[in-house]
Amino acid sequence: MKVTAVETIRSAEFPNILWVQVVTDEGVTGLGETFYGPGAAESHIHQTIAPRLIGADPRNVEKLQSDLIGYVGFVGSSAEMRGCSAVDIALWDILGKAAGLPLCDLLGGRVREDIRVYNTCAGYSYVQTQVTQGTDNFGLDAKKGDYEDLEGFLNRADEVAQSLLEMDITAMKIWPFDYAAEASNGMWIGAEDLKRGLEPFEKIRAVVGDKMEIAAELHSLWSRPMAVKIAQALEPINPMWVEDPVFMDHMGSIGDVARATRCPIAVGETRGSVNDFRQLFELNALSMAILDVTWCGGVSVAKRVATMGESYHMPVAFHDCTGPIALTVSTHLALNTRNCWVQEMVRAFYYGWYGRFVTELPPIAKGQITVPAGPGLGTELQPDVMGRDDVTVRRTTAADL
Repeated sequence: MKVTAVETIRSAEFPNILWVQVVTDEGVTGLGETFYGPGAAESHIHQTIAPRLIGADPRNVEKLQSDLIGYVGFVGSSAEMRGCSAVDIALWDILGKAAGLPLCDLLGGRVREDIRVYNTCAGYSYVQTQVTQGTDNFGLDAKKGDYEDLEGFLNRADEVAQSLLEMDITAMKIWPFDYAAEASNGMWIGAEDLKRGLEPFEKIRAVVGDKMEIAAELHSLWSRPMAVKIAQALEPINPMWVEDPVFMDHMGSIGDVARATRCPIAVGETRGSVNDFRQLFELNALSMAILDVTWCGGVSVAKRVATMGESYHMPVAFHDCTGPIALTVSTHLALNTRNCWVQEMVRAFYYGWYGRFVTELPPIAKGQITVPAGPGLGTELQPDVMGRDDVTVRRTTAADL
C-alpha cells in the first residue's frame, strides 16, 4: 500500500476546521482533523509532510512519525504540530481499516465499552471565526436551537444543568470569568466581577445540588495570583476541576496555583509532544491532564502521554470543543485508556452541525459515549462535502512534487 495523495478540506461555514485525507493506491483513505489557524497547518502539510508521505506505506505509522514534524515546531500546539496531528490521525485510520479493526481495538483493546461524557457548554456558533478565541467570538447572537448552552450558563445556569440531567449527563463545564479576564488582561478581578463569575456555579448548586459535577474553565487568561484567588473562591462549590488557570508558557506557575488551592487543577489541551506533558507530570501537583488529540501530535503522542500518565498516577481526559473527528478519535482513545474516566462533548455541536459533515458519530446514550462500529475511526466525510459551494480542497500528488 502506498500513499498517492494528501488532501486538505476547508469549509467557509466553519473556517477554523481543517480536515485531512490521506489517499492510497488500494482505495483506502484515512481521515484526520485539526482546529484553529488552519491555513498555517495546511501549508505545513502540503509543503513538508506530503513530499515525505507520498509513495510511503501509510501503515508504518511509527516509522513516519519523524517525517510529520520536520526541523521546527515539535513542541506545543504549533502549526507544525497541528498539521502533524491531523495526518497522524489519518494514518491510524488507514491502519485500522487495513486491519479491519476499530481504532480502540487496534491500540490494544478496550478497557471499557463506553465512558461517561461531560458537556462543555458552548453554543452552536462558538468560536467559528478566526478573529479571536475570546468573548467577541462567543457566538451569542446566533440562536440556532435548544442547546445554546453558553448563553444559557451565563444567564440560566440552573436550567442548563436541569436540561443536561434530563439527558443523563451529570457533568458540565462553564467559563463565566472570561469577561473579567479580558477587562484587566488577567491582572485583576474585583469583588463584583468575582461574585458575578461565581453566580452560575451557585445557581447550579442551589437547584440540583451535587447531582451535577461542574468544571470551571479559565482559558489560560489569568495571572498566577488572580488564578489562585479565583480557585480559592471556587472551593466551596467543590468543582470537578479548574482548567487552564494561567497561560501555558510557565510550568512552575501552574504548579504554584495547584498547590495553593484545594480545587483540582486540570491543564494540557494546548500542549504538544510527550516531553511537554512529562514536564507537567513532574510538577507533582496536577489532578488531570487534558489532551487534544488534534493538537498534541495525534494518536501516536496521545497514547504515549496517557501511558506515561499512569506511572504518575495521573488521570487523563481528551478534549473536544472543535470538530467531529476530534470527538471520534478521542472516544476511541478513551475506551482504550485505563486512566481516562470522562470524555468531553458539546451537545450543541453533536446534535447540531457535526452530523452534516461526517457519516457516523460516536453513539451517546444515558450519559455514556462509545465508538462507531466500523474499522479505523468508523466514520468518513459525508459524500457531498467535497462538492459543496463553501468548501475548498487542496490536493498534493506525486506530480506536484
